[in-house]
Amino acid sequence: MSQALQSLLDLLDLEQIEENIFRGQSRSAVVPRVFGGQVAAQALVAAGRTVPDDRFAHSLHSYFLRTGDPGAPIVYTVDRIGDGRSFTTRRVVAVQHGQPIFHLSASFQKREEGFDHQTPMPYAPDPATLPTAEERLPAYKHLDPDVVEKFLESRAAVDLRYVDDPPYGRFGEPREPRSQVWFRTNGKLADDPLLHVCLATYVSDMTLLDSILLAHGRGGWAVGDVVGASLDHAMWFHRPFRADEWLLYDQESPSASGGRGLGQARIYTQDGQLAISVIQEGVVRVPR
Repeated sequence: MSQALQSLLDLLDLEQIEENIFRGQSRSAVVPRVFGGQVAAQALVAAGRTVPDDRFAHSLHSYFLRTGDPGAPIVYTVDRIGDGRSFTTRRVVAVQHGQPIFHLSASFQKREEGFDHQTPMPYAPDPATLPTAEERLPAYKHLDPDVVEKFLESRAAVDLRYVDDPPYGRFGEPREPRSQVWFRTNGKLADDPLLHVCLATYVSDMTLLDSILLAHGRGGWAVGDVVGASLDHAMWFHRPFRADEWLLYDQESPSASGGRGLGQARIYTQDGQLAISVIQEGVVRVPR
């Protein structure tokens, strides 16, 4: 296991303060604020630790309320709002400096059999044929070396490979609002299903708004031609998967208007199983 992945796992290993109260550490991302995927993953960890072992996360719905301070810990308060025969529901509020910064509702279900169908996996090249971030990013000579270093550092725990150039790699020309990324953790993980779900939640916030930028030929936060932030984030976990095995993140943007953009995506296992659906809206503005 890489040191970066171990550091990420340590970040997700929350300290329990009271029965329904947990504390997590925070750290800055590419921009000087707490990465949204970190807060979402930590909140899901907090919720999952109050749920019986035979119930597995099947959905989450969340809102980002305030910018997180990377220099301060985050306190997560869990409200046990529902415990049924098949489903368990939890509500989590993340607090910093006495203010809520994030709100999450998550639902967990016992395994059961039922109807089974899915949208087929789209074509994507084998991830082994694609360049790693360490190979791709330094080749973009127009990027500030400090930005490249921050990107590589923030994503060192995950092997994330773009099928095509990311928005900041080739900008200035509008492209189809669609992006594909293969990802897996840089190291093997324990078999705990909650851990794999939380790591997929963490990664899901990294690239989902890319397709919005592609539609308008913008490079995004890496080149400073767009100001953006996540507003809300929803995920549905359809089938079991492992975050330490290749997952295809197939993303698109159906709409952008009013200073906001919508990203939606499906995440498939390498053998074609639809594992997760994701939807996120974010603020996307051109700096004045």
